[in-house]
Amino acid sequence: MSRSGDYSQGKRRREAEKARKRQDKEERRRANREANSQRDGIPIVSASEVQGGLGDDDEERPSMPVESIQLGAATKKRRRSGGSGPPVRLFIGSLSWNVDNEGLKEAFEAHGKVVDAAVVLDRDTGQSRGFGFVTMGSRQEAEVAMREMDGSEVDGRRIAVKPAVERQR
Repeated sequence: MSRSGDYSQGKRRREAEKARKRQDKEERRRANREANSQRDGIPIVSASEVQGGLGDDDEERPSMPVESIQLGAATKKRRRSGGSGPPVRLFIGSLSWNVDNEGLKEAFEAHGKVVDAAVVLDRDTGQSRGFGFVTMGSRQEAEVAMREMDGSEVDGRRIAVKPAVERQR
């Protein structure tokens, strides 16, 4: 046997093993979905089932009527609220030491739905550290709040409003 023959056999064997593992994984997922949907009464589908296995020409495409797909509760809730997209967190700097969570929330409510407002407190003294975070209901509301509130006065101090950035620890 030549070396190229060994390579082809090994490659075919590896591809067959990958296909078997992929099929086993899909069967486990399907069994888990069926068990969960029987318990909850809500069918759960994978993205590949909805897309019909796009890009996988060698696999059989399951057919699923669009009417049978149910939207999740989070999607329905977001539609009702009229927001566009998920909530957006803003960093609020240069806060007065007297501003509390409720005062911060009230200052931003004029510019959209405030999901959460929190003034960061010193761990030892319990006093304000001079900054906080406000979570707005949507990206559009957050943009309006940033534009309107950045540089404005809250409790006698000019505040800075910027998008919050996840800090690496």
